[in-house]
Amino acid sequence: MSAPTLAVLALTVHQRSRELEVQFQQGDQPPEAPYRIPFELLRVRSPSAEVQGHGPGQETVQTGKADVGISAIQPVGNYGIKPLFTDGHDSGIYTWPYLYDLATRQGTHWQAYDALLAREGLQRDGRSAQP
Repeated sequence: MSAPTLAVLALTVHQRSRELEVQFQQGDQPPEAPYRIPFELLRVRSPSAEVQGHGPGQETVQTGKADVGISAIQPVGNYGIKPLFTDGHDSGIYTWPYLYDLATRQGTHWQAYDALLAREGLQRDGRSAQP
């Protein structure tokens, strides 16, 4: 038995609130309510090798991204998108499953980001966490 097909029904970039609104549908289930993902979360959890590294524990800490915007979104086949961020980052391909994971598990992703910052002794704005 195969997993249900995940489809994106709608994507809306909300520049003022800095959020990506995305609506998913899984298989023949009714469409889910739209999710709103902050641009900052999309940027700091980019699936690119530039951010994630090439293995566990090799992430590059991203800071100072609270005001990042999205200038464009490019489709990538039928399986994802590539956001172009206003800070110049444009190498992350967000597959539908990864985007769904970010949308539905935002709290977990923020916790992982906060843990990475703490491990590096940094705050979200890039300043040292030490006084």
